[in-house]
Amino acid sequence: MAREFDVVVLGGGPGGYVAAIRAAQAGKSVAIVEQGKLGGTCLHRGCIPSKAFLKSAAVYQTVKHAATYGVDVPESFLRFEQVKQRKQEIVDGLEAGIQHLMKKGKIEVFHGRGSILGPSIFSPMPGTISVEPEEGEGELILPRQLIVATGSRPRPLNGLAFDSEYVLSSDDALDMADLPKSIVIIGGGVIGVEWASMLTDFDVAVTVVEFSDRILPTEDAAVSREVARQLKKRGVKIHTGAAAQSDTFRMSEDGVSIAIDRNGEQTTLEADKLLVAIGRMANVEGIGIENTNIVVENGFIQVDDHFRTKDQHIYAIGDVIGRLQLAHVASAEGVKAVEAIVHGTTTPLEYAFVPRCIYSVPEAASVGLTEDEAKRAGMDVKVGSFSFNGLGKARIEGEAAGFIKLVSDAKTDDLVGVHIVGPKATELISEGGLALVLNATAWEVGQLVHPHPALSEAFGEAALAVDGLAVHA
Repeated sequence: MAREFDVVVLGGGPGGYVAAIRAAQAGKSVAIVEQGKLGGTCLHRGCIPSKAFLKSAAVYQTVKHAATYGVDVPESFLRFEQVKQRKQEIVDGLEAGIQHLMKKGKIEVFHGRGSILGPSIFSPMPGTISVEPEEGEGELILPRQLIVATGSRPRPLNGLAFDSEYVLSSDDALDMADLPKSIVIIGGGVIGVEWASMLTDFDVAVTVVEFSDRILPTEDAAVSREVARQLKKRGVKIHTGAAAQSDTFRMSEDGVSIAIDRNGEQTTLEADKLLVAIGRMANVEGIGIENTNIVVENGFIQVDDHFRTKDQHIYAIGDVIGRLQLAHVASAEGVKAVEAIVHGTTTPLEYAFVPRCIYSVPEAASVGLTEDEAKRAGMDVKVGSFSFNGLGKARIEGEAAGFIKLVSDAKTDDLVGVHIVGPKATELISEGGLALVLNATAWEVGQLVHPHPALSEAFGEAALAVDGLAVHA
């Protein structure tokens, strides 16, 4: 007999478990179906473990350059096994926290592969979930409302499958037993740049290959240039406007090789390993979508502004719908979907106000429109920029490279974009996001008296610079 719940969530990642908590807070009976571990990609194969690695890499570099701060450290050693152990302890602790939240919310967790069934004796509508655990008998769950949050996985390079040893996905890279001496990274987007930054700080020789004419092609061009400049300064080789030729890939006892094509000229790159970071693809296969009226286009589930699919009692959120594939976006979409379930409607999620963060060295973060996007939208733009080099706190921190750039609509004076590259960019961006949410002008941001010495002073100076009034420029 099928067990009934008000809301069933298929997938226990940051979108799924947050949606489950919010539904439980609204008084609904809730269940989560998760094939792996609660926390999903973000906790186990993405955000958290990679940032733990990045922190260890940053500490290693700080120790190596401790003499710059007047601290004498005779020797420094990187113990990668301990780096991995620390990462796992962080992941395990956070997973335990999510499990506690499930118990607190009286949310029942079903471990196994969930598949959506079509109309049956249990329901005239599609949506009943069949749960197949690794061991034991399966179960049926009947939701009144279903939320699909099955996430995504790394996209392979055409004609070149991941093998977990020589051709790595970002998932595989987190499980490396030892660091390679050299690596070629295909893809200069967020994931590729973060891995390039991390691995070069771990003393790995890194080469990045990006098909577009610059790395971080979706970011403001000034941010892209500055990140590339600083990565090159640290020894990373970058090939832009280059296409990796998967049919030329070779493996040998000495490692791997692959040719890249740049304007008709081929160059062969050699390394110990190849990391492919060209994006992610939605997990829409094997979950029973064919038993529903759900529409899938370009590999992603289609939803309306309330996150409803073509079957009005089935919702979808997170990477599987292919909007902004970010953990905090998935969580926000989960909250919105539950609002729609409880109240019948919800206010649309303003994706333009969502910060986008890159945890490399230097960090980069943005919210809103780039300068080029604003111009393409027909705006007459005003731009203000201020370098961290002009701040005492940035010099104290030893991270004076980078800047904050504000993009403003000259007609209305409203801020339409904020772009940061430099120290603590991923923390500072929230001030920019709040400014956009409040429809602030650069002048209004400039009226806030920022503390001194602080990195946030760059915000006030950049805001004043929009009208040519920066004090320390």
